[in-house]
Amino acid sequence: MAIEREYDIVLFGATGFTGALTAEYLAEHAPATTRWALAGRNEAKLRAVRDRLAAIDPACAELPLLHADTGDVASIKEVARSTRVVITTVGPYVRYGEPLVAACAESGTDYLDLTGEPTFIDRMYVEHHAEAVRSGARIVHAAGFDSIPHDLGAYFTVKHLPEGVPLHVEGFVRANATISGGTLHSAIGIFSDVRGMINAERERRRVESPVPRGRTIRVSRRPVPRTRARWTLPFPSIDAQIVTRSAAANERYGPDFSYGHYVAVKRLPVAVGLAAGAGAAVALAQLPPTRSLLLRLRAPGDGPSAEQRAGHWFSVKFAGEGGGRRVVTEVSGGDPGYGETAKMLAESALCLAFDDLPASAGQVTTATAMGDALIERLDRAGITFRVLSEERL
Repeated sequence: MAIEREYDIVLFGATGFTGALTAEYLAEHAPATTRWALAGRNEAKLRAVRDRLAAIDPACAELPLLHADTGDVASIKEVARSTRVVITTVGPYVRYGEPLVAACAESGTDYLDLTGEPTFIDRMYVEHHAEAVRSGARIVHAAGFDSIPHDLGAYFTVKHLPEGVPLHVEGFVRANATISGGTLHSAIGIFSDVRGMINAERERRRVESPVPRGRTIRVSRRPVPRTRARWTLPFPSIDAQIVTRSAAANERYGPDFSYGHYVAVKRLPVAVGLAAGAGAAVALAQLPPTRSLLLRLRAPGDGPSAEQRAGHWFSVKFAGEGGGRRVVTEVSGGDPGYGETAKMLAESALCLAFDDLPASAGQVTTATAMGDALIERLDRAGITFRVLSEERL
C-alpha cells in the first residue's frame, strides 16, 4: 500500500563507502520522477556527496539534505516519517542500527539495510517485528551480497522444481573481491560476541511464530568435501538463515525443505587456508588487544578502488533436487561487496517504492517482500539469474 510522504526514498549513510556507491547508482538509474533525499549527521560531507552526484545528473544538485543522527532519536523519527522507504548503510548495525528500525516500524516506513550481523537481525525481530506488522512496515535486512544472491537464487531454483514435494537445495559461492573497512569492522564485531549471537537467536526462537504444522524447514549441515572438481566448506554466514526464513514463509518451498550453504574453491590448500584463517580471526577477536589490531587493518569508509572493483566478480551455483527432478542454476555478477551490493540495495528500494508486490509486513526477507519483481529488476541491471541444466533423476 502506497504511503503519502514527502519522499519516496531516503538514503542514510551516503557519506560512507557503500552509501556513496548506492547514491551514485540512484543518481544514474532512479526514474527522474523519484523523490529522494540524503540523510546524515554531517551536512558538509552530505553537500560534498551531492556535488559529486550533480556531476552524474545535474538534477541532483537540488537533492534535499536531511539531518539524521543515531544518537538523536527525534531526528531519526523525523526522517522515517518523511519517506516511504529508508535505506541505511550505517554500521556496524548492532551498534547504530536500532533507532532507525524502531522509527520505521512505528511509522509504517519500509526499511532496507545490508547487514550480515545475525545478532542485530534477531534482536530487531524480537523488539520490533510485531510493531512493524501492526503499522504495515516491511523491515528488510541483508539486502546486499548478504543475502540477495543466495535468498533470491534459492527461490529462483525452487521455482524450477516440482511443487508439493520435499526439496533440497545447496548453494556454492565463489568470488573474487576485497573487503572495505566497514565490512571488516562488522565482521570483527560478529566474531567477538559469539555468546551474544547465541542468546539473540535463542530469544528470537522463543517469540517467533513456528513453522506451519506439516512443514519442516532446516539448514543442512552435511559436509560436501568435493563437488565438480571443487573443494567446498560450510559457509558460516547469515545467508542460510535468510533462505530458510523465506522458505518458512512460502509453501512453494515444499513440505520438507533443506538448504546447505558452502564456499567453493579449486584447490585443497586454499580451502584449508580459508578454514584456518576464519578460525584465527574468531580467536583473535575474543581479546581486546588483538581485536584492536584486526580493526586497524582498514578504517571505516575505506574500500577498494574503482580499478580494483572492476576486476571483482561473484558466482553462486545452486543444485536443487526434489520430486524426481534436479536443476542447477546460477546467480552471477560483478564486484559483490560494493558495486553489486549498491545496485542490489538501490534496486530493492525502487522495488519497494514503485512495484506491485505481494502483501507483507514485519521483518521479512527479500524473497518474501519482493521475489519475482526484484529478480526481474536485478536481471535487467546486469545481475544474471539463469538455469544451467535440468534433468530427471
